[in-house]
Amino acid sequence: SNPNTKLVVSSACSGVTNLLVELANGVQDQTHRSEILTKLAEIHNAVLDQLEDSTQAAAEVYTILDTVTSLAEAASIQASRKLTDHLVACGELMSTHLLTQLIRERGIAATRFDIREVLRTDSNFGKAEPELDSIRQLAKEKLIPLCQESVVITQGFIGSDAEGNTTTLGRGGSDYSAALIAEAVEASGLEIWTDVPGIYTTDPRIAPKASPIPEISFSEASEMANFGAKILHPSTLVPALRHDIPVFVGSSKEPEKGGTWIRHQVESSPLFRALALRCNQTMVTLRSAKMFHAYGFLARVFEILAKHKVSVDLITTSEISVSLTLDQTDTSGGAPQLPEAARIELEELCSVDVEHNLCLVALIGNNMSESKGYAKQVFGTLEDFNLRMICYGASPHNLCFLVHESVSKQAIQKLHTELFEG
Repeated sequence: SNPNTKLVVSSACSGVTNLLVELANGVQDQTHRSEILTKLAEIHNAVLDQLEDSTQAAAEVYTILDTVTSLAEAASIQASRKLTDHLVACGELMSTHLLTQLIRERGIAATRFDIREVLRTDSNFGKAEPELDSIRQLAKEKLIPLCQESVVITQGFIGSDAEGNTTTLGRGGSDYSAALIAEAVEASGLEIWTDVPGIYTTDPRIAPKASPIPEISFSEASEMANFGAKILHPSTLVPALRHDIPVFVGSSKEPEKGGTWIRHQVESSPLFRALALRCNQTMVTLRSAKMFHAYGFLARVFEILAKHKVSVDLITTSEISVSLTLDQTDTSGGAPQLPEAARIELEELCSVDVEHNLCLVALIGNNMSESKGYAKQVFGTLEDFNLRMICYGASPHNLCFLVHESVSKQAIQKLHTELFEG
């Protein structure tokens, strides 16, 4: 209903990507494979049945489902990351046929566009990196002229490399795609329509009295995304930040409830803005008496981690030990692992202790490193919890700590009651 909307980026229908990922992993059992394919058909038929004229959309969807069938059979013989990207991209390719027809039936001129013609990436299948200069040039040539004629419907999450192979940006990449495209076409705004009306002070499923935030800064929202707020993909805000494009987050189910604007400058910058929770954390603690008053120890540790492509998230140090958490850099799910080869090398240098089943609680706010007195309030609330690691000072926007996953939601609840419901 907004006449200023010129470009719509859609993800796959709900549940579709998970089914496609299962097929891509290689389903040997032909009966089970057929069951998954039937589910995929049912999900899309449920939408086709509600269209006034589904003829063209149905033909396009069934053609793609035929491709899915062939790719699934190939994956059952030999799975690969390249084949996986080709297969999981089919979700977005199908959903945009449905959405284009739906919008046309609402009386709006709409054109479906294959984003692989514009969103150029490298060939790192599964988590491809966008090539910004190419995207900008191709958008200028192919996308902007179309937007002047009608509303353009296109796909999130997917792109293509220089050879024309289909690539994906990683799970949760549709909002990132939208931000990249918004940057390329120099959009005046980016709206992300999801299933919740904006960003809340914390997850309302954990703390029922969580309240929506009308306006939040890019810095605060980036911290929230990085520390586990599922409403945004962590990379989403980067392209918007580069070009100062305001971002709106609202609910497609309840648009009348409004949402959250994310801007460079906001009117209010409270000390406490929100709480975020990120589970599946792995903490590695390295201890060695050789660290005492020594130099070069940490350099050697990070040299080993870099050699084995281990990305570090948080870190704290003492005289003879260092604790760090491992960053989740791919879309495989589960806790990140310390590779055995890295562990063996580290054990030549020091003792290595690895802990799982931890969650990271992050308190997001403003000017925290310059404010006095609140630490007593925060840690007093948490006096009954065993805090495994505390990180503070590197950023004025967060204070974060690790707790065991069994008490993580309780920690969020107590902090929210104390800091946000008073």
